[in-house]
Amino acid sequence: MKEFFLTYPYVLPVIAYLAGSIPFGLVFSRFKGIDPRSYGSGNIGATNIARGLGKGWGVATLIFDMLKGLIPAYLALKMGLPSFYIALTGLAAVVGHCYSVFLKFSGGKGVATALGVFLALCPEAVGVAVLIFVAAVFYTKYVSVGSLAAAASMPILIFLFRPDSFIETMAWTVCFIIWIRHKDNIARLIKGEEKKISFGSQGT
Repeated sequence: MKEFFLTYPYVLPVIAYLAGSIPFGLVFSRFKGIDPRSYGSGNIGATNIARGLGKGWGVATLIFDMLKGLIPAYLALKMGLPSFYIALTGLAAVVGHCYSVFLKFSGGKGVATALGVFLALCPEAVGVAVLIFVAAVFYTKYVSVGSLAAAASMPILIFLFRPDSFIETMAWTVCFIIWIRHKDNIARLIKGEEKKISFGSQGT
């Protein structure tokens, strides 16, 4: 198998895109007969799933969305693919989540899938980014602010912990995608209409 992917390195990014396109939040919601696009932020990611189905389903969505990025990126790294294809594989997983072929090229915001990608490629950077996320959410009570702050920090952290031009470019591209996918959140933050979380309860 390793020889196959080394001979045809473009195959894994295609697989990563298809894996990233699987809308686990929507799949889990169907078990409950609920469409997450009909409530809250309308997003299929973990935060909105937790809002509508409960924290357990939100955690499950987070884990599976993260694995969509982690597994392909890990395989690309361990198979020794050239750095360009490692970066392309990670990017393809995030693009798949955000612009799913199964959802007419709509999808989630990419944070959990990006987390999985960077966890495979540079866990040190992820550790710092998670601290930034937690601090931002704790002080602002906005999950979106934490996501945006972590996304913005990742290219810099990659530069510090895993300097590689292709990986760094991929990190900047993923950051851009995540910010674009959060455009509605940014608009609500500016208007003061973004929903805060409430620690110690499910919140809104």
